[in-house]
Amino acid sequence: MQRTTIARRSLVALAAASVAARVRAEPDPQAIGLWPGAPPGGTGPSGPEHVSAKGSITNVSHPRLLAYRPAKPNGTAILVISGGGYAHIEAGTESTPCCRWLQSTATTAFELIYRLPGEGWPREAPFQDGQRAMRLIRANASAGGIDPARIGVIGFSAGGHLAGMTAALPDKQWYAPADAADAMSARPDFAGLIYPVLTMMPPYDRTHSRRSIIGEHPSDAESAAFSVERQVTERTPPAFLAQAADDPISPIENSLLMFAALRAAHVAAELHVFQSGGHGWGMGHPRTEVVTWPILFRNWAAHNQLLPLAANG
Repeated sequence: MQRTTIARRSLVALAAASVAARVRAEPDPQAIGLWPGAPPGGTGPSGPEHVSAKGSITNVSHPRLLAYRPAKPNGTAILVISGGGYAHIEAGTESTPCCRWLQSTATTAFELIYRLPGEGWPREAPFQDGQRAMRLIRANASAGGIDPARIGVIGFSAGGHLAGMTAALPDKQWYAPADAADAMSARPDFAGLIYPVLTMMPPYDRTHSRRSIIGEHPSDAESAAFSVERQVTERTPPAFLAQAADDPISPIENSLLMFAALRAAHVAAELHVFQSGGHGWGMGHPRTEVVTWPILFRNWAAHNQLLPLAANG
C-alpha cells in the first residue's frame, strides 16, 4: 500500500512538472476560417464576439481554427474542442492550454472556435463545424508536415460530446459540400474524451448540453440520435477516456457507457476513472490525480503508434 501511494504521488508530481515545463510562451496561433463563404444554417448573432477575462468565448459568428504549429512537427495533429454546455466555449481553461501543451511536444494542434446553437444558429451548427474542421485539417495535412492518418481529436465536457459525435458519425451529411476539402474523410484517427458529456439518455441527461441541443423535452428518438454511445460501430476510432468519479456536472456513467459500447464494438479504448477531481479541470490542477491525464493520454497514443513516446513525457 505504501509503495502504491508513493508511486501515485510520484506520477502526479512528474505529470505536474512535465506539463508545466512544456507549456511555455510560443508564437501566436494562425487563424483559419472554416468556411469559404457564409457558414451554413442561419445568420448567427449580431455584434462582436465576446471573450471573458477567463477566456470564455460567446457570440461566435466566424467559426475558425487556431493552428498551433511546432517548429519541428512530429507528424501528428489534434483538433482540440472546449466545452461550455454548447452555451459558451471555455477556451481559456481548456482548449488553449491543451493546444499550447501539444505544440510544445511537437504535435500540431488546432483549436476549434465553433458556433453555438443559442446564438441564432441551428442545433446542427457545432457538428457542421466539427466535421468541416476535420476535413480541412486533412486536406491541408501535407503542407503542414502532418500525416493524414494521424489526425485525432480531444474534447472536454460538451466539447467531448462534439468530439465524440464527430468521431462516431464521420459520414453523416451535416452540410452540403462547400469546396474540394469536403471530399476528404471527416473521421478522426483517434479521440481523447476528457470529462465528457456523451449520453442524452435518462437518467443521465440533466446537462446544459442536452438542453442546448435537443431542448427540455426531447423525444426518445432525438435523445438516442445525439447520444454518442448509441452511434458507436466497429469503424469508431480508438478512444481514450478520463473522468472523475465525483463529477457533479457530467455523471461518470457517460464514460462508463461509452467504454462499454467501444468494447462491444471491439474498438480499442482506455478508460481512467479518478477517485476525485470534479469537473472542468482542463489540463489538471496541481496536487490532484487528474493532473496526470496528459501523460496517460500521451502514453496511450504512443502505445497505439499515434504519437512518438518522449522520454520526458
